[in-house]
This record gives sequence, structure tokens and C-alpha cells, in this order.
Amino acid sequence: MTKLANFFTELMRRYLPDPFVFAIVLTLLTMVLALVVEGQGPTDIVHAWGKGFWSLLAFTTQMAVILAMGYVLAAAPVTDRLLNKIVSKVHRPRTAIIVATLVGCVGSYLNWGFGLVIGGIIAKKLALRVKGVHYPLIIAAAYSGFTMYGLGLSASIPVLISTKGHPMEAQMGVIPLSETIFSAPMLVTSLVVLITLPLLNTWLHPKQGDPVTEVDPAIDQGEQKKAAGGILLETGTLAHKLNNSRIISGLIGICGMAYVASHFIRGGTLDLNIINFFILFLGVLLLGTPIAYVEKLNEGVKTIGGIILQFPFYAGIMAIMHASGLVTTIAKVFVDFSTAGTLPFWGLVSSFVINFFAPSGGGHWVLQGPFMIDAAKALGSSIANTSMSVMLGNAWNDLVQPFWILPALALSKLKLKDVMGYTVIMAIWIGIVYMVAILAASHL
Repeated sequence: MTKLANFFTELMRRYLPDPFVFAIVLTLLTMVLALVVEGQGPTDIVHAWGKGFWSLLAFTTQMAVILAMGYVLAAAPVTDRLLNKIVSKVHRPRTAIIVATLVGCVGSYLNWGFGLVIGGIIAKKLALRVKGVHYPLIIAAAYSGFTMYGLGLSASIPVLISTKGHPMEAQMGVIPLSETIFSAPMLVTSLVVLITLPLLNTWLHPKQGDPVTEVDPAIDQGEQKKAAGGILLETGTLAHKLNNSRIISGLIGICGMAYVASHFIRGGTLDLNIINFFILFLGVLLLGTPIAYVEKLNEGVKTIGGIILQFPFYAGIMAIMHASGLVTTIAKVFVDFSTAGTLPFWGLVSSFVINFFAPSGGGHWVLQGPFMIDAAKALGSSIANTSMSVMLGNAWNDLVQPFWILPALALSKLKLKDVMGYTVIMAIWIGIVYMVAILAASHL
């Protein structure tokens, strides 16, 4: 396994560009495919790209907010104390890999933004404390838990189609969560991933005597100095008292929680806006004072620069695929030889391919969902399983699509080529698990 990990790591080191370059190359590739495969004219392609470039600006903001505010929750004093307590009980490198993976898995199952950040935070804490931990691997291991979001409470496609009034309700109806993420096959799949993924990741750790890349302690020292700087005001002034007022934070935090409760009591649904609203005001309560929240949020904002820069490029790619019909062509290749029992399987595979071009569950569903649901109805296949196949293909591909790993790279100060060799191996295993799960669910 060490030789395999070294092979993929060296492969990534030699040939994998920066994530931003990857997005640009993918944009150009999509343009070429639209030109050659779909026969679109160059001016039409460029027009679709430019017109769609900012089409997901509101969604980009939602993604950025959930990540930045997820960082605040993950770094809040109460969470930090819990993580420090967990870290203090870990003494061996392989145990550290297991713990980082489990925290990433559980966090992502609860909420993808929270899990994406908290995994990276505990991975760095463990690397700083446990001698002999291979730093690139523990960061990759923590990130690998992100695949659990496709099975979890914030899985975008299952949550969307379980909501009355969703865009495809007339086509497919409302699919309850009991038939998707809370179905027996998906619950078993979650358990399998939770058990096997940490074990796989420990297997990837260099053996005793093999070279290990440990974390540079200066990373933590530099961040502590920045945190100690803060926003300084003369103590005793009105401004200082307001900035550090627990009463102000408490009052506005309670108002926020009251609105969330009222929202659901009055029949409101779970969407990104209400999730972000909840995370914001929970963070305000946990941080205790307004200025503490601002300082921690400023730290979190540093992790989302890549998301803000690159998401419009993927919006442009999705616009080309939609306008040219390229996404339908890709999906149709797999659907044409599908049966009622195999459609979800090929939906999973095609979703994996499409997610390179559309690394967003919601945006991905807009592109692939209509065609897959039409095929499911025509073949008599399960709509719930077909929907989950698209979701799991998305979550599977995220292990090798470099977009969502950007916050982890920002936290760890590593390069994509340092960790991608490991996530490729993790993706191979997760692919096997998801394929078996979808085939089993389709035949039960």
C-alpha cells in the first residue's frame, strides 16, 4: 500500500496543476467538447460561458458564508476545548489518522461546511502534538470524511427533493428522506464508510523507518501571533465595553435562535439560508462577545479565497454544458444501455464524470437531474435510488475534484499535489462501496 501511495503521490507531484489552473483547463476542455461533440459555434460557446459566469453568484456567497461561519463554529472555544481533549488522548500516528478521519466523517455527516473545516482543524492539532504523523496524509484523511456529506443531514439533493415546491416536484413528486439518506441501504452504507475509511487511511501511513513529512511547528506559532494581535482598543472605553459585551451577543443570539424555531414551527423548510442563519447566530452565542466573533470570522475568511475565485469558473462550465446539451449527451451514454435495475448504477458513474465539470450538489442536480428522472420513469426504476445515485456520484468525485479541498489546503498550508495522491486511493475504495450500495439498493 505504501508503494501505491508513493506512486500516486509522485504522479500528482509531476502532473497535477494548481486548483485554479485546473479550473481554467477544465473550462477550455468543456469549450472544445461543446464544439466537437455538440457542434456548437465558438461564439455561442463563449456567449453561454460569459452569460453563465456570474449566474451562481448568490449560491457562491452561500457557499462562502457556510464555510467561513462553519470555521467559526469549529474554532469556537467550546469546540476547541473538546478537540484539545480528544487530541490529548492520542499518542500514536495511526491513531491520529483514525481520529482525524472520524471527526471529518461525523462533522460532514452533520453539516458539510462544518465537517470540511473541523476535520482540517483537528488534523493540524494532531499533527502538531503526535510525533511521527505524516502531515500530508492526515490532512487528506480528514478531508476524505467529506464524502459522508452525500449520506448526511446536509446532502443537497435528498434535502431538496424532500421539500414541497422544489423545482422538479411536477416531474418526480416529493421524495421523503426516509427513502433516501434514511433508507436502510444508505444507513448501512454510512456505517460501512465510517468503519472502513479510517482503517484504509491508517494503512496508507508510512511504515516505521520510511520517510515522514511532519508539520512545521512555525505554522502554529505564526497563527498564534496573529490571533494575539486582535483589535486593540483602550480598556474602559465605551467602545471596548460594547465590543466585549456578552449581553449584546446573548440578546442577538437569542433573537436568531427564536427566528429559527419560529421558521420551523410555521412550516418552514430546511435550505441553505436557514442553515447559514442558524450557524451565524449559534456562533455568536458560542463566541460570547461581538469582537470575538469578528476576529474568529476574519480567520475563517482566509480559507475561502479559492472558493470565491473558482466557483464562477465552474458556473461558466455548467452554463456551457447546459446550453450545448453536453451534460445530456454524457448522461445518455450511460442511460442508453441501462435497465430498471442498473440505471442507478450508471447514474452513479455518470454523476462521477459530470462532477468534474459541476462540483456542486445543487448545480449538478439542475444539470443531470431532469434527464435521470425522465429515464427512471421510462424504465420503471426507483426515483429515490436514482436521485441518491447522482448524490453519491457527486460525493465520491469530490475526493478527486480539487475544488472543495481548498479550505483544507488553506488551513494546512499544503499544496494540492501533496495530498491528492492519497485521496485518489481513498476515492477508489469509496467508489467500490458506493457502487455496491447502489446496486444492492436497486435490487432490494
